[in-house]
Parts: sequence; structure tokens; C-alpha cells
Amino acid sequence: MEKRQSKKPLIRFPDFKNAWEHKQLNELLSEAKKRNEDLKYGKDEVLSVSGELGIVNQIEHLGRSYAGVFVHQYHVVEVGDVVYTKSPLKANPFGIIKLNKGKAGIVSTLYAVYKVNQLTAYGPFIDYYFSLDANTNRYLRPLVKKGAINTLQVTNEEAIRAEIFAPTIPEQKRIASFFTVLDKKIAELKQKKALLEQYKKGVMQKIFSQELRFKMINGKEFPKWENNNIGNLFEIKNGLNKEKEFFGKGTPIINFTDVFKKPTLTKEKIKGLVDVSEKELRNFSAKTGDVFFTRTSETIKEIGMAATLIEEIEDCVFSGFFLRARPKGNELINDYKRYCFSSESIRKEIITKSSYTTRALTSDTLLNKVVFWYPKSVEEQTKISNFLSAIEEKINRTENQIQQTEQYKKGLLQNMFI
Repeated sequence: MEKRQSKKPLIRFPDFKNAWEHKQLNELLSEAKKRNEDLKYGKDEVLSVSGELGIVNQIEHLGRSYAGVFVHQYHVVEVGDVVYTKSPLKANPFGIIKLNKGKAGIVSTLYAVYKVNQLTAYGPFIDYYFSLDANTNRYLRPLVKKGAINTLQVTNEEAIRAEIFAPTIPEQKRIASFFTVLDKKIAELKQKKALLEQYKKGVMQKIFSQELRFKMINGKEFPKWENNNIGNLFEIKNGLNKEKEFFGKGTPIINFTDVFKKPTLTKEKIKGLVDVSEKELRNFSAKTGDVFFTRTSETIKEIGMAATLIEEIEDCVFSGFFLRARPKGNELINDYKRYCFSSESIRKEIITKSSYTTRALTSDTLLNKVVFWYPKSVEEQTKISNFLSAIEEKINRTENQIQQTEQYKKGLLQNMFI
């Protein structure tokens, strides 16, 4: 492992002055060799190791257990043990190292399990040290050899023979405690965002089922909603299909990822480019107020997702993954459309009318027949869109707080470890 020049971190707590020391990891950890021979743990207690989530129950994480027929030789992982996965990930080509903060369980023999030496190390410090991809990769790179089919070749003993910089245990505990507080803050923000998203979903169901209605500014009831087929209010058209060599230059094109789970389309969200003719530009144009529905996907659940273009773009086309619904009149305002057409009731009807063979598919004919309810009053449409926009703004602010806190944490990690 490459050596750092300084033996002190760029940022540290002021009451610690001593230089950090090079420590072989086997001074801080020792291999745990306990097996599940008494079958204390079953297949429902097999653990997975995730780069983002750490050590988690495999069924809860992946939806099922991938354990073999017999689990009696699996390694036992107690709370506070450190696990090294000998599996390459994109950001960690030599595997990852994580601390078990959750429940005890078992892992396959492809993992290495270690006990923390309480006299020389504090487990959460080790975990935060290796939470930095740069630290993990720098540490493991000289130890691990790549075998056939990208397998990682290193013994459990060899994996802890290299060195890391480590301070005294009191400083390790102070650092870990600080980042634990930050993690709690991030978890609270994520919970807040999840609750807001759940609230928005519930409110949308009530609004578009007309269980929840708004009133006029004078307190009177708005007129009853009307129903109609999408095809009566919109002109439906399939998107553009081109060969791969035409992509990467030319005119902006709306692609699947621009719409997937994003009910609002703006100029900055459209990243793709495609080389098109003048005729194609006219036939497959995208204008303000157009609604784009996902037409085909690998799963039926991804059919009928809708996004409304709310900004004017001089030249723009849309791909064959979509059906474009272009309004024939002015019955619906743009802000209302982006919520109305992303509602569960419309998506369920589109999914019900769609087909699935090797891929899920809907068509202009089917979309034309989809029935939806809407308020004729522009004032009520505006009240609905403003109400939902306010919730959405809170969600976006919370997401920004999450990103800022995570960036703050990442910057401190990079400067508090050496």
C-alpha cells in the first residue's frame, strides 16, 4: 500500500496531538473461524454485504435467500465483527470491508470474518476508515490477485497483513462518534423524505379519486368533474427509432431515463442527442404541454409512466420508447397535467390495457381509450397543482439537504483519515 507523507490528518479534534501510527491490520483484527455447525442460524439469517447499506439480512435486502442447501459450514458473524467480501464491485474492484452493526447471522465461505481487537482498535472507526472507496482500494490493491472470471484471490490471513494509519483508541472513538451523529442526521432526513413521498402519494390518490376536493375562493363548491378518453383531448403519436450510429450528436432527444419516475420534463433534464432530418424533426417534435408516456419496457410496472414538458425547446424530438400525447385544446393546464397523468389511477388503467410477451408494450390505440376524470375549472386545476407543488418542493428541499450532508460527510472523511 502506498505510504502517506503526513502522519497527521488535515482535520482533527484539537485535544489530540500525537501523530497517527502505521498499524498492520492483523494488529487490529483477528480472523473469526466460528462456523454454523450447530445450525444456530438458518437460511433466513444469511447476511449480505452492501457497499451502500453495509451488512444486512439477505432476504430483506434482495428479496430471497441465495444460500446453498447446507449452511452448517457458513461463517458466523456476530454484532461488531468485520466482514471482507471477496467480490468485485464497480467502485471497489478488490471487494469491500464492513462492520456488522445489525443482527448476528451467517455468511458464505466466500467471505472473511474478523474480530476487532478491543485493546488496539474500535470497530466503528475501522468501518468508517474503509467506507472511503479510496482507502479500501488502496489497502487491498497490493494484496489481491485477480483470477479467472474476475475472481479475487487472497487468503483470509493475507487480507489483514497490510498497514493502515490509526490513532489511539480515544481518538478512534471520537471520530466514530462524530460520524455516527452525521449518519443519524442523514437517516432522519431520508425518513422525512420517505414520509413526505408517502403523504404525497396518498393525497394524490384522494384528489384524483375526488375523495378530496378544493373550494372556490368564495367558499363555494367547484363544478363536478368530467370524464373523457385521452384520445378525445390529445393526439397520440409513436416516437422516433434510429440506428445507434445516429446518436451522440445533433438534436436533443427525450429518452427513457428523462421520463422514468420524473413527472416534469425541463430543458436541462434532456441529455441525449440524435442526428435527424428536417422531416423527422417535424414529425417527432416535442413542444411545451406535450405529455410523454413510456410505451415499452422490460417490466409491466414501467409502462405508462408520464412526464409533461413544461419548457419550450426550439428543436427537440422524442424516442420510440414513448407515446406523445399532444393536447388538441386548452382543457388542462401544464402544471395540472404533470400530476394528473402520473397518478396511480391512470397508470393502472394503462397497465391493465397493455400487453406483455417478451417485453411490456402499450400502443396509441390503447392509450386513446384510457378514461380519466378532470376538473373543467382552471381555478381548481391550479389549486390542485399548487398544493401538490408545495409538497414536491418540500421533498426536493429535503433531498438537497441529504445530498449536502452526504457531501459534507464525504469531505470530512477524506480529511480526517490518512
